[in-house]
Amino acid sequence: MAAVEADKFFEHVDKFMDQRKIIYEISDQTIKSNRVDLRLFKEFMDERGYDRIDGSVAMDYLYYLKIGRSNSGKSINRKIFTLRSYSKFIRLWDVPFSDDLPFYDVLKIREGYRNRPGALTHQQLKKLFDSIDRSNCIGIRDYAIYAMMYLTGLRVGEVHALNIDSIDLEKKSLHVMGKGNKVRDLHLTDEMFKVLSEYLAVRKIFHNSHETEALFISKKGNRLAIRTMEDNFKKLVNASGLKVRFKVTCHTLRHTFASHLNDNDVDMLVIQSLMGHASSRSTEPYIHPSYRRIKEAMEKLPGVIFMNKLIEEQGIPFSFQGRYRKRM
Repeated sequence: MAAVEADKFFEHVDKFMDQRKIIYEISDQTIKSNRVDLRLFKEFMDERGYDRIDGSVAMDYLYYLKIGRSNSGKSINRKIFTLRSYSKFIRLWDVPFSDDLPFYDVLKIREGYRNRPGALTHQQLKKLFDSIDRSNCIGIRDYAIYAMMYLTGLRVGEVHALNIDSIDLEKKSLHVMGKGNKVRDLHLTDEMFKVLSEYLAVRKIFHNSHETEALFISKKGNRLAIRTMEDNFKKLVNASGLKVRFKVTCHTLRHTFASHLNDNDVDMLVIQSLMGHASSRSTEPYIHPSYRRIKEAMEKLPGVIFMNKLIEEQGIPFSFQGRYRKRM
């Protein structure tokens, strides 16, 4: 069967990125992920000496992602989607045999949200935020970053993309550019407004702060990198001595935001809107009912109510077996 030559396949990567950025206005973070996906596939091809792309190469790549890299189904699907989109793009450039590329036929991996991140309690959150040293500019900045993630439910990428003009101090609102360039405006609570005001007061101390539009900046005056936010948060979790049964990351704060809203009986559609989800199905995995809510639900079970009523009205005598004694 005819197959696309590897050299021909990777010829148009830069054009593909330009098209996605200029015509489709895809976010920089997504384009960066697409480039990483294509680079990973090229490295896979080079390491194994493949010079043509056919079905056996696609299947080998799937095994490599799942077994060699231990990627989740969600991660594999994203990588294959990138290859599928790129395959469609190179059709436009009449790359020989591009119609026969195998990525169109790779089935999507369906899996449950088996390892979904947990949500923190109010006590755990307090312990986490109390461990941030706010006696210096860096601590005040980091406090504002992670407070933003919890109090508004923003993704780390959305916080990274915020600019000074994203904040309307007069209206106490935040203009957010989310996934797929979806825009949403969020209300700033009094607590979040106070935290942001404290950070803005010291932001001017950062080097070259007046030369960048980014809201959160590094010591050198550049837009603070996503990796830096994640690494700093990891150090914060370790320093706080927080002990939970799940891995705590920046995304945990977003899960906690949604779960606490749910515990306060906020409508699912409202939570969906606040989180920037197109469907409530995307919101559901973020909902983690607290122990209190689970207990309340169990107490409302018809069987529990019936038994309680029976005990109250008729009085059921209970006898407990005495301590077992071995016969001599």
